[in-house]
Amino acid sequence: METTLNGSMSLMIQEGKIPGFEQFFYTFSPNNYPNDALILNQFVCNVTFTTFPNDTHSFNKYGDPPARFDIIKWLFSPRHHIVTRKVGSFNVSDHEAQFYINHSADLWGPLFNMIPQSLCNEPCAPGYRKSKREGAPSCCYDCVPCVDGEMSNTSDSPKCFKCPEYQMSNKERTACVSKFINYLSYEDTLGASLASVALMLFLTTSTVQGIFVKYWETPIVRANNQNLSCLLLISLMLCFLCTLLFIGRPTQICCLLRQVTFGIVFTISVSSVLAKTLTVIIAFNATKPGSKLKKYVGTQLAIVLVIICSLGKIGISTMWMASCPPFLEADMFSEMDTIILKCNEGSVTFFFCIIGYIGTLALLSFIAAFLAKDFPDRFNEAKNITFSMLGFCSVWGAFVPAYLSSKGSRMVAVEIFAILSSSAGLLGCIFAPKCYIIFIRPELNTRVVVVARNQ
Repeated sequence: METTLNGSMSLMIQEGKIPGFEQFFYTFSPNNYPNDALILNQFVCNVTFTTFPNDTHSFNKYGDPPARFDIIKWLFSPRHHIVTRKVGSFNVSDHEAQFYINHSADLWGPLFNMIPQSLCNEPCAPGYRKSKREGAPSCCYDCVPCVDGEMSNTSDSPKCFKCPEYQMSNKERTACVSKFINYLSYEDTLGASLASVALMLFLTTSTVQGIFVKYWETPIVRANNQNLSCLLLISLMLCFLCTLLFIGRPTQICCLLRQVTFGIVFTISVSSVLAKTLTVIIAFNATKPGSKLKKYVGTQLAIVLVIICSLGKIGISTMWMASCPPFLEADMFSEMDTIILKCNEGSVTFFFCIIGYIGTLALLSFIAAFLAKDFPDRFNEAKNITFSMLGFCSVWGAFVPAYLSSKGSRMVAVEIFAILSSSAGLLGCIFAPKCYIIFIRPELNTRVVVVARNQ
């Protein structure tokens, strides 16, 4: 409250900027004394008297009259037009105080139906917070929108409130809503496409397996160890199926199984290829006079090699699971509006040990196949193995930087793509030529032609 003097004493009780008017306030104005009565003669103390027409006046022991004011509404328009209207009174004496408002009077009209606010600006809407203006009155402030991850759901909020970690602010910043959950889903185009490709390759490999069983005794199947070919086809089918463990909402069991399963079946596949190549090398050198390799010709050495290679992979996996096993992780910080569900590999070192172990076997297979590619053997598949291992090593060599630079579902998709493409390369390079001879050139798949080639 502040006191103003403008010809007659008045007491201002409220002031504010109102649309259409420069000022809007109420004043208390003396209503019962002539101007000469306000002169506060100090010798007139404890006096009560009556004036015409029957108005009673009194002064207290200090010579002060009782406070009696009219409450007047003032409206000031931009064109200097003033509207005043009495709406009540306020009387104070030594014994009591009376405050009277005439409710029948139009207190806030004609422009308002409720008390106007004394503010420099409109209240801040939900989604905003108040920001004080430097050097301005406390009623003057700016409205600042809440930042991502914060919200305000009331008007004139003094601050924005941070959303919980698993939630984010909506577009209007007026509420916290659940974050999007990101993982490679079967409903996603990418996830559905990879799953479809995996199933198609599995069915293709199963068909090739059926073809080899049907033509089991033909020279093209018997060449280069038919048992190893069967084992390789089975492991390739499992390679295609294991990619399904990477698609869908991850669980703790999937996180534990998928890298171990992938590592074991891939180790069997690559070690089978290595065994097939070594079988060709041993068989060729065993034909030389005085060679001691004749006792190693057959399937036993190949099976032993596959078992030894697989045991090495099992040993690495066992240490991995015992020390730092993979676990399900919800990444809430990489992206503001998304929770990334992923399998944390537990130990990056063990993960890349698995990749390196398989890569080493593939490199050995490539070297062995390259050395045996010119051997004069029946249906020599060393050249095909050379190309398959070259493609295999190229895929997994590109996998490492692509995997490390990816996040969320893209990281999983990169690994699935590497598994599918490298396995498909093995299937196509090694078995497509055999199927070509079986169906397109069956005349080459006869004992007469084989004998003729060996003579």
